[in-house]
Amino acid sequence: MNNIVYPANLDTLYKAIDDRQTQAHAPVIGITANFENGNSCIEHSYVISILQAGGIPVLIPVHNDIESLRATIDTLDGLMLTGGGDINPLYGNEDPIPPLRDVDAARDQFDLTLVKLASDRQIPIFGICRGHQIINMAFGGTNYQDIYSQHEQPALKHSQTISREYGSHRVNIINNSILHSIMGEDSITVNSYHHQAIKDIAPGFRMTATSADGIIEAMEGMPGHRVFSVQWHPEKMAVRPDEQMMKLFYYFVSEATLFKKAKEIHRNSLIVDSHCDTPMKFTPGFNFGQRHEDVKVDLPKMQEGREDAVFMVAYLHQDSRDEEASRAATQKAVDILYQISEQVKLNQSRVGIAYNEDDLLYLKNAGKKAIFLAIENGYAIGKDIANLEMFKKMGVTYITLCHNGSNDICDSAKGEPEHNGLSDFGRQVVKEMNRLGIIVDISHANAKTVQDVLETSEAPIIASHSSARALRDHPRNLTDDQIRAIADKGGVVQVCLYNSFLSAQPNPTILDAVAHINHIVRLVGIDHVGIGTDFDGDDTEKLIGCRAANELINLTVELLREGYTPEELHKLWGDNILRVLSAVQKPY
Repeated sequence: MNNIVYPANLDTLYKAIDDRQTQAHAPVIGITANFENGNSCIEHSYVISILQAGGIPVLIPVHNDIESLRATIDTLDGLMLTGGGDINPLYGNEDPIPPLRDVDAARDQFDLTLVKLASDRQIPIFGICRGHQIINMAFGGTNYQDIYSQHEQPALKHSQTISREYGSHRVNIINNSILHSIMGEDSITVNSYHHQAIKDIAPGFRMTATSADGIIEAMEGMPGHRVFSVQWHPEKMAVRPDEQMMKLFYYFVSEATLFKKAKEIHRNSLIVDSHCDTPMKFTPGFNFGQRHEDVKVDLPKMQEGREDAVFMVAYLHQDSRDEEASRAATQKAVDILYQISEQVKLNQSRVGIAYNEDDLLYLKNAGKKAIFLAIENGYAIGKDIANLEMFKKMGVTYITLCHNGSNDICDSAKGEPEHNGLSDFGRQVVKEMNRLGIIVDISHANAKTVQDVLETSEAPIIASHSSARALRDHPRNLTDDQIRAIADKGGVVQVCLYNSFLSAQPNPTILDAVAHINHIVRLVGIDHVGIGTDFDGDDTEKLIGCRAANELINLTVELLREGYTPEELHKLWGDNILRVLSAVQKPY
């Protein structure tokens, strides 16, 4: 920090400005203002604490223009929610009680809006005192309006009269928490200046510190939410200086720095998801351009997660295979592909269809998202191989040979084998896909089918959404030998984010997905791995830390934490799958 006041001389000042080098690596931290007597203002200790930790503080004035706040949030690498007055209990569906003090409707709305906008974008959030309580309410927790009249145990004195630069009581820190790793102690002395507090902690968060009277003094949401908060005022103690309290700001700024690096990678890379089933959500009146709480991939979430493109599949459930049913399957695939195109047309100012890498680059440079068309289950081909040429002309880039159950092409990983791998018709299909420039996808195929495809295909192949069986013994995952064989042929394995494919344990997290990526990279190198989320292919399971398209940037953050370089992440996020697409399409 270079917080110097120079003499009142312009030459001296301008020379100092010219001599100072830009700190391009420093993250921009938004600090929420308080609102007093009609003025946006803030205690200077918040600013100094961020400066001392290596961040660039920016004060966000109190207002409620949502679009302006959205634009502001998009410039930030971290958000700090500061202290202030009481919170309106109506946000918690409660009527006010007599000890409630003055509330400020504008400040409440301002803070809650910023929390939503920042959390939708995975921006790290640090809450202090009121900010701690705002976060809890924003994520569905409940607060005490007044701990002295509502808390079941006799309360400590939580509104100290001594200077806030000094501690007034101790808090106990929970082991195995991020807070414990930051502070390095089981118990610390904190200051205290509040009469409201958290009552029931929000879903997805955990308590990380308590005072002797049982008040929740800190909480964190990692890895599901990049959010942590404390009830005390560390900024007042940090500038004393207090190195113990400065640890909180160092940690926060380091997380914001990592997020800033992740944003740069997403800005400079092609961020591609090789498999989503969102057309299954296309009910009457659906609009891909709007945000849907029950949909994992839509344009707002792609924007928030800084995702450039998704391979969107026309999924077909495996059904009867007589002539009539086969023709119906082909028509259903055509109908779904048409529905995808109609959604693109409805939102053509924001998204376009991509058929190759050049199209994707064009759309990204135009500020638009891209959708690649694909088919999940070769059942769509029916019994007429000529349908492949029709799908090619419609823009289909890959076809997953089967789904759950054998079809006329091959045997599936699920169900009884019928052909001992590829059928004779299946071998013709693979060769015709090679000729037409359609990628062969072996996700869902059984081991013998994978072997036969590798022997039959002259072009690289992909597993659009499969993970490593060495880490999770599931028939939908690939063995190390299969992964090596796909890599040897120049193909890629796109790690799937479906819970059951990542871990046999309940509630897997984003770190389980990182483990699968690490395993494949160690096995065959960074050139043969990517991400195929399988988002919207399941209505119930959501991976903690990467639940939808807007949270994909969290994978980048965690991979940076693992030590991956920007160049390696360029390959993983898009270059690898696009290389295969170009190689398959090259003769055509």
